[in-house]
Amino acid sequence: MTAWLPDNSTLHHGDVPRSHDADVFAVLRNQATHQTAQVTAAGAAWLAGAAAYPRSTLAQWEAHPSSPGVLPCGSAFDVVNVPTLFGRRMLEHLWSDGPGSGPVATHRGRMLLFASPGTAQRLPSLLDWEEWGGGTEPRAAMGPQGRGEDGDGRVPPLLCHGTGDAVTVPPLTCTPAAPGPRWLVAPDTRSPWLPGPDVLLWACVRVTRSAPSSVARNSIFPPADPDANVYDVSRRR
Repeated sequence: MTAWLPDNSTLHHGDVPRSHDADVFAVLRNQATHQTAQVTAAGAAWLAGAAAYPRSTLAQWEAHPSSPGVLPCGSAFDVVNVPTLFGRRMLEHLWSDGPGSGPVATHRGRMLLFASPGTAQRLPSLLDWEEWGGGTEPRAAMGPQGRGEDGDGRVPPLLCHGTGDAVTVPPLTCTPAAPGPRWLVAPDTRSPWLPGPDVLLWACVRVTRSAPSSVARNSIFPPADPDANVYDVSRRR
């Protein structure tokens, strides 16, 4: 698992596949702020490896480093697309109680969690099983008053992108005020650790079970009167 720190060794040692790619890596090397949200040279190489033509992808990023890109899923990574609030709570559990996360981005009010290949195929069936076999606990939810973001008290819909799908990825460089997709946890190594379906299922269940219940408990007894006189009748015969 990566700690998501800058990969300075890759940047300074010139460990790049082609000299043609050095310019875009130089741009990445000069970034000094918001390091967890900045792509390193090694991270850029990993992202480009998902494309059919990595060298062309790197050349395009070199020409337009502040423009988002589109990459296919299924080979280097899958992507689990969740509502932002639910995704943030997943990340809280992944980093505080679990193994951490892979790269994470935001786009159009959704959070994109990069996962190991095959996750898009397996995670939906695992979630369906958990919803059916876990009773009512997994249906506790995440939004205001303990309800799901989709309003029905369930886990909100998760969009899983795998083989045959493509996703928009944030630009390699962007300013804090730039609109559009952004990295929350940027790729910084050629071999990032990616969560599998079991880890993401665990995070979903932790979020749902840790949310406060919105169901009020109704008592069959009337509320106690604080001004009532209470007598000990245990010795009466």
